[in-house]
Amino acid sequence: MLRRPPTMSSGLQRRLTVLLISPLILLGLVNAWFDYSSADSVAQRQDQSLLALLPLLADSVVAEETSPGTGPVMLMAPAVEGFIKAKPEFSAFSIVDSDGRAVRGDAWLAGLPPTNNEPEFHSEERQGVTWRIVRQRVKSVVGDITVVLADGSDPRQQWARAVLLKVVLPNFILIAFAVFAVRWAVGLALRPLLELRDAVEHRSPRDLSAIDLAASPEEVRPLVQSLNHLFGLVNAQADGQRRFVADAAHQLRTPLAGLQAQVEAWAQAANAAVAGGAAPSGQEGVVMLRAEQINKLRNAARRTSQLANQLLALSRADARAMHSQPMQRVDLKQMCEVILESHLDAATAKQIDLGLEGEPAFVMGHEWLLRELLGNVVSNAVNYTPAKGTVTIRFGMRGTVPFLEVEDDGPGIAPSERARALERFYRLRGTQGEGSGLGLAIADEIARAHHSHLVLSAGANGCGLKVSLALPQDEH
Repeated sequence: MLRRPPTMSSGLQRRLTVLLISPLILLGLVNAWFDYSSADSVAQRQDQSLLALLPLLADSVVAEETSPGTGPVMLMAPAVEGFIKAKPEFSAFSIVDSDGRAVRGDAWLAGLPPTNNEPEFHSEERQGVTWRIVRQRVKSVVGDITVVLADGSDPRQQWARAVLLKVVLPNFILIAFAVFAVRWAVGLALRPLLELRDAVEHRSPRDLSAIDLAASPEEVRPLVQSLNHLFGLVNAQADGQRRFVADAAHQLRTPLAGLQAQVEAWAQAANAAVAGGAAPSGQEGVVMLRAEQINKLRNAARRTSQLANQLLALSRADARAMHSQPMQRVDLKQMCEVILESHLDAATAKQIDLGLEGEPAFVMGHEWLLRELLGNVVSNAVNYTPAKGTVTIRFGMRGTVPFLEVEDDGPGIAPSERARALERFYRLRGTQGEGSGLGLAIADEIARAHHSHLVLSAGANGCGLKVSLALPQDEH
């Protein structure tokens, strides 16, 4: 039986999901990079704006302080005043004297003046805000001073939060949603392929019929066509083998029947000569040896004839070959009585109690095949049950299901061997007697032709073997 490939569907879904989601992740990274570039560009423009405001802040110092501690007099330039009032919590300025003391503005911006007259930029963390600070030493009406401007709305300090809230989080939500959506879409798209897989996987090894091409996805139709072509070749080969076996068995039956008839007559004559003491004086031992050899030849002829009949029955019982033949109404009671009568002599010879139990029941099936099935199972039971044993044929209804059953108290079959016992030409280890290993195989093939299968289990009290078969119910 075909085994299900465990990674086929999951592997395809995983690969398709990765291939479809990867571009989204890449786009998210590109978006973050563009956002960072945009923030950096804005920050550079902001630095330029701060740099442009510095001269205006220096020009805002118009006179020295009028009273001690008040600092120089300032007339704030409109641009500087607008910058400070626009974002009072994120803007600051300071006028620092040559000693590094803040004489006007925010004292926290005080510090030693730069070593030259070039503007200096730096960033400083204060109360959770990263400030962009620019300072420059200039000459004014009050002497050398340092003008300082600080901006706490630098886009670069907000970049991490902006990226988290505006880029990473939305993209993560989008990607998470896309993963579920893509997996659902991929699963939906792959459903015809998975149904095709299940159809092939759950097929019987004997089912070589073509797969419906129209029901297959367009992308896998070439594969389905190849499978159908392969099924056709295997089916043709199997049909050829079945025809060969059937023809060979059929052709062998006539000469084997003639051979067996002659050997039977020869054996009867030899046995009669031994029993009647008709051998010439001094030749008794030779006659007995010859009679023994002839009996062995007779047994070999019987086995060969039985094997030919079994091969013919096996080829005719093939489940595929029987699908086209209509079933008929079969009386289980009548059929079981006929089988019992045909095996009664063999059972009596071994002092086996061959019995029949059941109630009237009718099934739909092929009567000659069911006779072959029951005959093979009963023959096996009689052959392998020890002398003075018991073999019981049962039939009837279990609930609403008709059944056939043969139970014996022979050596039985170990649970580990029961599955192989239904294989063709398989004989159990340590089996006594002669056989070809086809009896149960033929019975199981016939059961399959009736949409059922043989069930092997232990007999009463765990001894012997019980062979059971459920059959299609008669609808009449």
